[in-house]
Amino acid sequence: MDLWHLNIFCKVVEHRSFSKAGETAYLSQPTVSSHIRDLESYFDCRLIDRLSKEAVPTKAGELLYSYAKKLMSLHDEMKSALSEFQGIIKGSLVIGGSTIPGEYILPRIVGAFTKIYPDVKVSLVIGDTEKIINETLSGILEAGVVGAKKKDKRIHQEILIADEMRLIVPADHKWGKKKSIGLKMLLSEPFIIRERGSGTLKSIEQNLNATGYGIDDLNISAQMGSTEAVRQGIKHKAGVSILSTIAVEGDLKEGSLKALAIEGLNLKRSFYLTRNRQRSISPICNAFILHMKNELSRR
Repeated sequence: MDLWHLNIFCKVVEHRSFSKAGETAYLSQPTVSSHIRDLESYFDCRLIDRLSKEAVPTKAGELLYSYAKKLMSLHDEMKSALSEFQGIIKGSLVIGGSTIPGEYILPRIVGAFTKIYPDVKVSLVIGDTEKIINETLSGILEAGVVGAKKKDKRIHQEILIADEMRLIVPADHKWGKKKSIGLKMLLSEPFIIRERGSGTLKSIEQNLNATGYGIDDLNISAQMGSTEAVRQGIKHKAGVSILSTIAVEGDLKEGSLKALAIEGLNLKRSFYLTRNRQRSISPICNAFILHMKNELSRR
């Protein structure tokens, strides 16, 4: 067994397909299958169930995958450190972002970074805040940017950028010409919420709790798993919602959506750079963080 075998195994798990894993590694499907059999022979257990349409990790496979990703990450960190010792920044970096920073902020920063460091391959994982924090703690991600602060001694968080949320409604909504509404007015209006684990939902919940209300006091019409889904839901009259203005900037400029304040509700929050305290920062990650802070300071 070697790192190459583990790398192929991880690709099979991530793509749930031997053929797709082979395509990404420029290997034939029989070669990929041979690598997986070698691993199963080495560990003396089945790692992948070959179902009719997909390859699914067994419980043992899931366990191996979690450790394999840590090993691959440590391997990349080692290569990065040796490159820096030689005066070169090259290698790979895996970072994460919750929905707003992951979809609307980090792609631009990654693009600018890779122009400066063309020998660096950056992988951006997008998920809710809980997923990004958990994968940062597990070592899958070297750093993440999330929209909620978490009380956990294992992680280090620092404010990167301020964010402003607003009540977002269609332009032709009954509140479309208002600048603000009272909180009690909102409670009876059909409202779209994000899924549990979302930083946006957590921020809304904290702000409601501060006024003596909770999520259950809202007239929830739908729950959606991404900011983009909520945005589309608002446009198609499934309900109103509270979103970051960053996510609907274009809609607000063109006038298809309107943003309102909610009287008595503080809708300001921050996005946090999140790292595992027990993990040293690789040279590539350090260069990326410095670049990111510089880019965000220009906003």
